[in-house]
Amino acid sequence: MATTRSDVLVIGGGLAGIVTALEALRAGQRVTLLDRDTPERFGGLALWAFGGMALVGTPLQARMKIPDTPEVALRDWIRFGELAADDVWPMRWARYYVEHSRAQVHDWLLREGIRFMPAVNWVERGLYGDGNSLPRYHIVWGTARELVRQMIAAMREAGSGGRLTVLHRHRVTQLESGAGRIVGVVTVDEATGAEKHLHASVVVLAMGGINGSHEQVRANWPKDRPLPATMLNGAHPFADGALHHLAAGLGAQIAHAGEMWNYAAGFPHPYPHFEGHGLSTIPCKSALWLNHRGERIGPQPLVTGFDTHWLCRRVAEQDKPWTWHLLNWRIAIREFAISGAEHNQRIRDKQLPMFLIETLFGNHRLVRQMQRESAHFLVDDTLAGLAAKMNALTCSLDVDAAVLQTTADAFDANFADGRKLENDDQIRRILHARQWGPDRLRTCKPAPLQMQGAGPFIAIRMQLITRKSLGGLRTDLHSRVLGANDRPIAGLYCVGEAAGFGGGGASGKRSLEGTFLPGCILTARAAARSIVAG
Repeated sequence: MATTRSDVLVIGGGLAGIVTALEALRAGQRVTLLDRDTPERFGGLALWAFGGMALVGTPLQARMKIPDTPEVALRDWIRFGELAADDVWPMRWARYYVEHSRAQVHDWLLREGIRFMPAVNWVERGLYGDGNSLPRYHIVWGTARELVRQMIAAMREAGSGGRLTVLHRHRVTQLESGAGRIVGVVTVDEATGAEKHLHASVVVLAMGGINGSHEQVRANWPKDRPLPATMLNGAHPFADGALHHLAAGLGAQIAHAGEMWNYAAGFPHPYPHFEGHGLSTIPCKSALWLNHRGERIGPQPLVTGFDTHWLCRRVAEQDKPWTWHLLNWRIAIREFAISGAEHNQRIRDKQLPMFLIETLFGNHRLVRQMQRESAHFLVDDTLAGLAAKMNALTCSLDVDAAVLQTTADAFDANFADGRKLENDDQIRRILHARQWGPDRLRTCKPAPLQMQGAGPFIAIRMQLITRKSLGGLRTDLHSRVLGANDRPIAGLYCVGEAAGFGGGGASGKRSLEGTFLPGCILTARAAARSIVAG
């Protein structure tokens, strides 16, 4: 069996693993990076991500007169995430994040040549103002694909001269220990079937979470929360929890495995990359969110941008594992979006003039693309015709055209006498969102769904879609994996989503959104510093 030796062995080719390798190489270490995927998908889930980052106290926030501080951010983080005061390591990582995201992520990325779009967005405000009390969501210009590609290029440059070995399509089957520490792994080359020993002074686990395996998702789903009959996969099929359990077999602690960051509004990818692959929409604030019968879900309407965790729970408790978004063309061209780099080409490819045109005049291109490509994106000139198409898609008679008409009429009654009769919580939330400039650009002024000239009507069938694990292997602030009595397991580190973005669950039950890419960078850089320091 072939053996490869290095100073640092990184398991996983996502952002956290790449940044760990980059920082270790720059410090003079010899690094082997092992990735289970193919070379063209090197970069993991981040390669396909949108690139939003929750950052605290940045110059862009200052220019937009956003008075953010680590103290304010930590208050929001703990309250929204419902972190327990005695959950020591998640709490410490939460504090570390808000205190260091500016210097260790924002400023570091600027030095690496990464730029941000010139606006801060306001997401996860909380149902009752208990989320982000201020806008913090910074967007990478070029999406996370640009970020990953630049990190890979920097890593390869730092590893010139033979100090970097990258092995694709290798799967870890065993963690090896000796003399009281982790000394390496056994892998299988999935192209040839050959086994290899990879030995190193330290092993860094960067394999992502568990949400790519629906078996693991269901096994860890909290017993007190509704579990939908079916879900789509918005994670990665290789994020299956196998390495978490291998580490646990050697004494590591898996913490908060049931806490997840899923999305409530996914639909099947028209050209799936793997079985069950879904796309996650950024739901339109102005769309009516309906149950399988075409009735508005209530009494509190579902509106995106406030509490994703709550949206997922409400969708999961519906009678059938899908819901509908009812909207019109006017709403769709202003508000409809799909999360990730793939369907945000103006930002991804840095096409600023076209981005501005589509923002100001509507993204007809994306709406027409989904109309062509997705069977779950239905368009019709009448509500009766739309109801017939909804039933045809679900092979049912669930949606009565008269019920759908009544649903639309009831909402439109808010506008029967100008603005005098508006008394709807969704409208109140839309008006609140529009007070912030960047949100105003992407949110329609409230108006009747059946307003003349706003058609045709659109119905989108949505399902809950898995995304990220909020729990993971428990780690200290050096990203060392902790075993019994919270003592570090010698030679073993864990970074990124595999570590619950720090401590085995730094976000708690809810994320302030945009904490994942920075969490990968923060945990990776902490690991590299500790490794180099010896």
